[in-house]
Amino acid sequence: MDNKSPADAHAAAPQQPFTILVVDDEPGMISFLQRALAQRYGQVDTAGSVEQAIPQLRRRLYDLIVLDISLPGRSGIEWLHELRDDGFVGDVILITAYADLDTAIDALRAGASDFLLKPFSVAQMLNGVARCFERSRLRRENFVLRREIEERSTAIDGVICQSDSMQAVCERLKRIAPTNATVLVTGESGTGKEVAARALHRMSARHAGPFVPINCAAIAAELIESELFGHVKGAFTGAQSAREGLFYYAQGGTLFLDEIAELPTAAQAKLLRVLEERRIRPVGSEQEIPVDVRVIAATNRDLKEDVASGRFRQDLYYRLQVVEVSLPPLRERPDDIALLAQHFIAGMAQALNVPPLEPSPRVLACMAAYDWPGNVRELRNFIERSLILGWFDLGLDENDVAADDGSLASSESLEAVEKRHILAMLGACQGNKSEAARRLGISRKTLDRKCTAWGCE
Repeated sequence: MDNKSPADAHAAAPQQPFTILVVDDEPGMISFLQRALAQRYGQVDTAGSVEQAIPQLRRRLYDLIVLDISLPGRSGIEWLHELRDDGFVGDVILITAYADLDTAIDALRAGASDFLLKPFSVAQMLNGVARCFERSRLRRENFVLRREIEERSTAIDGVICQSDSMQAVCERLKRIAPTNATVLVTGESGTGKEVAARALHRMSARHAGPFVPINCAAIAAELIESELFGHVKGAFTGAQSAREGLFYYAQGGTLFLDEIAELPTAAQAKLLRVLEERRIRPVGSEQEIPVDVRVIAATNRDLKEDVASGRFRQDLYYRLQVVEVSLPPLRERPDDIALLAQHFIAGMAQALNVPPLEPSPRVLACMAAYDWPGNVRELRNFIERSLILGWFDLGLDENDVAADDGSLASSESLEAVEKRHILAMLGACQGNKSEAARRLGISRKTLDRKCTAWGCE
């Protein structure tokens, strides 16, 4: 049976940075706590008053504050109330030599994580800090897990390719990954921009840190700044409590900003400032928080055109485009289609608990001839649908392919094949364009544009 205490469990320094600020006006207590905590957690800063602590908090993001209640000037509880209102989400252990039940209740109401009465032992303090560290670790891991579930990519978890164009992309990713450079990933919808971003993260020195994705188009314009930078209590209508932003949770890791072209103009200006100064300011707060985050942005739009039309800031475009990675559409890499199909079949047949399918030369020929407007995402959805149905259906007639050699026997254009496939999907969805776009793996805007061109709105 394992009888280790929390302090024993965290005797070694944690893998992720864990910073502590000790605020106490007694030099002996400061020295005692600094020696005890630095042995376990490395980074321990100190201050003798709230006034001394405030500038330190502006320079560094602390996971824990050990705070004396009785201080010259503002008391610890008064400052704790201010910290929570300003959006500080780290843990706070309050310590005091004089306490009663009312004081303890006030401490908990102010948002204290723990409460210790002086004199306390090293073990008591270490146990309290270990609990706070564990909560901080779990809070970040749980948040990242929730984000991954919410933003789960439908593309493959890894770059599967054999075409020359994608091999060149892989070599570029390998060269970029070890740096901390901001990266702009471009390409049509469904080409695997998040896959490329995750590959960069996995190959970087930040691989042990979190990968936090956000779809900028999926967040309401009035909430995007709060989502990215956090907000303080009362910052806007409905902000009943302070909240940390995505930059906070990506600390030490990578923040992936998908569909960056959809970012509102006001948020573009603030993002530019963060990229240049590496500091964030929660909405409604005067406090600036330093951040250590690599940013990877992605778009399926031509940002140069958006800059020319005034929809996107030119200075932000150049700041994001330190290095650009352009992903080719699937129709330009036909050598990868069969390989990707086999990868999806092998991975999804087991997950769906269905027998795997073996695509015939005729099916592979149809797949190679099809335009794949939804790119890899559409191919994945097609394979998943085929596995569930138990047969491959590309919406092509028997006359579209030869029976044996796999060559196309019909003179029908790829555009006609694509049109028939999309219209068949619209029919299967009873005209529901949103559902049809989801199944096809393309955006609703792309579907609307094609339907308008075909005169079948």
